[in-house]
Order: sequence, then structure tokens, then C-alpha cells
Amino acid sequence: MNNTDVDYMTHAINLATKGLYTTHPNPRVGCVLVKAGTIIAEGWHQRAGHPHAEQIALKAVNNHAQGATAYITLEPCCHYGRTPPCSKALIAAGITRAVIAMQDPNPQVAGKGIAQLKEAGIQVDLGILEHKAQALNPGFNKRMTYGLPWVCCKMAMSLDGRTAPATKERQWITSSAARHDVQLLRARSAAIMTGIGTVLADDPALTVRIQATELPGLEPNMPLPNPLRVILDSRLRTPTKAKILQDSGRTLIICGTNADPQKIAALTAAGATIKQLPETSTGQIAIESALRWLAKQEINEVLLESGSILAGAVLEAGLVDEMIIYMAPHIMGDNAIGLFHLSNINNSKQRIALEISEIQPIGTDWRIRAQPVYINRETKP
Repeated sequence: MNNTDVDYMTHAINLATKGLYTTHPNPRVGCVLVKAGTIIAEGWHQRAGHPHAEQIALKAVNNHAQGATAYITLEPCCHYGRTPPCSKALIAAGITRAVIAMQDPNPQVAGKGIAQLKEAGIQVDLGILEHKAQALNPGFNKRMTYGLPWVCCKMAMSLDGRTAPATKERQWITSSAARHDVQLLRARSAAIMTGIGTVLADDPALTVRIQATELPGLEPNMPLPNPLRVILDSRLRTPTKAKILQDSGRTLIICGTNADPQKIAALTAAGATIKQLPETSTGQIAIESALRWLAKQEINEVLLESGSILAGAVLEAGLVDEMIIYMAPHIMGDNAIGLFHLSNINNSKQRIALEISEIQPIGTDWRIRAQPVYINRETKP
């Protein structure tokens, strides 16, 4: 690896980030073609079904790239899907070197694209800025590797770790700047998950409320991202008049296998999709089963926006990959509601350690980004 390779790969990664809000369920990918020290073409994948980054870059040079080096953030695909294989297109275009940030975790590719390039006599250098390329697609990588989506738990709290007053009155804890930042989290997510407790207490819409021009990669006339709203509701207590059912968005309610058929019919008529999954011995939805089912529906990233009970259950199950906590500069007192309900932690040895990767001011609040440290967790990327 040299500085030139790093510079061009950095540019390719920056291109890939333009697809942060649009490529689902595909990965975000960027490609830069370089010849004689000059960028001759570039491209980034914009949305599923559209040309891949490599195809866009090659089209810009009429598929003639003899002697060029291709800098690609993800191994080129080698199979026919919605688009033709990029590996064959690069070979046919005449590139002589491919610098690839990371191998594709998709079992349909998983090194086969790289092998095709090498068999064609193309020099392949793998692993340039791999950590940054992995950060582009945490959900896609985890889904392909472990059969689970990436789960980000979003919470808002006071300085003393409280999420709502004891009276449970509905009011904003954080500033408008923090709430705007949450809209960006929603926009990049494939699904927003909550529990029936939050639906009954707050009646949220869980929609993306932001201008398209505020999202990189979206033109003014393009529709906003429309994440799937997921409610875990074992007994189907969701009201048919709930806000989450009152717009054109997609809402999925996951309930138990013994749910009332009449309630299923009423909520289906109200616009919801119902999925029945087995409950646990306590009558709750098995969270890991729900997440694995969502992964099979090509859901890459799940934003968990819930109360302390569901958030605590997902955390205790070892299924939270990242926390984003907005901390407001006020104190709510001992009687207010806590951040996580963790009934199984009774001593210091049972506490859940966190790796804090970012603390950043957002308006008058602070945004804390952290990753739980799970011991012996097989599903951690």
C-alpha cells in the first residue's frame, strides 16, 4: 500500500457514501478508474436495480480502460443478478490492476470475483482501507455473514440517564438539532423497530421527516427513503387508528402464533402486514427470531427506537451492535424512567461494557456513539 493507493481509495469510499440513503438492500460501493496518474472515470452505486459503481465508471469511458487501475471499495460481483457481473466487465475493458478494499461477504461472490480477475492476468491488491470500507456497509456485511441485520439502538436521555418524567408525559427531551440528527439515522435504516408499549404510550409515526436535498445522493425530485416500521406486538394491541398506520408507509406487526384472527384481519384492513412468529415461554416475541426473519427479507440495518423494556431486552440478548445516545443538559430526578430495563444485572461482574467511539456536540446536546462489548458472542461482526 502506498499513499497514492490510499488517496484514490479514499476518493472511492467518499463516492460510495453518496449511496448511504439509497442503495438498500445492496451495499454502498464506489469505483475510480485511474490511468497514467489521472482519474479517467468514476462511479458509485445509486440504488438497487441500477448499474453498479464499476459499470457506471466503465460506461464513462465507453468500456475502454486498457492499462487502467480500478479502485473499488468492494470486490466486484461475479454473478448475474439484477445486473451483469462486474468482474467480467472489468476484464473486457482491459484494466491491468484492481485495488480492492474488501472481499464481498456475499456467499455468491466471496472471493470468486477476485479469482476471475487474477485468472485473467490482472494484478489484484486487497485490503486497502478495509476498515473504512467495512464501515460503509455494517448491515450488509452482518446479514451476509451471520444472517442478522445490524441493530442500532437510539435513545435520548437527561444528564442523569432518564428518558421520561415519572408522569410519562410526552415531551421532547433533546433539542431540535438532535431530533434532526435522528431523521438522518432513520433515513439510512432499512427498518425502524419499536415495541407495543411505545406505540400505546407515545403513538409515534416513525417516519422520515426531512428534505431530500439534505440527504447526500438524493436529487430534489427523488422520494425520501421509506424504512419499514416494525412493531413487536405479541398480543396485537396496536390500535387500528395508530399514527404508524395512518400514512402511506409500510408497517409490519410481528405477533405470536396464537394471535386473535379477528385482530389480524382488522389490522390488515388498516394497512399493516402481519407476521406470526413463535413466542418465548413468557409470551413475548423471540427477538432474535424476529431479527433473523427480517434479515431474510433483505433488511440490512435496523434502528431500534423503543422504551426501556424492549431496549433492555435486545441489549441483554446480545443483539445490539451500536448505541447512539443523545444526552440533554438537564436532570430529571430519581422518579423518572431509566434508559434500559436490565433486570438480570445484579452485580458489577454482570455489567455490560461499552466501547465509546464518538462523543460529539449536537446543538445543545451531546451525541454518544458506543458499541457493547459482548463476551463470546458469535454473531458480533
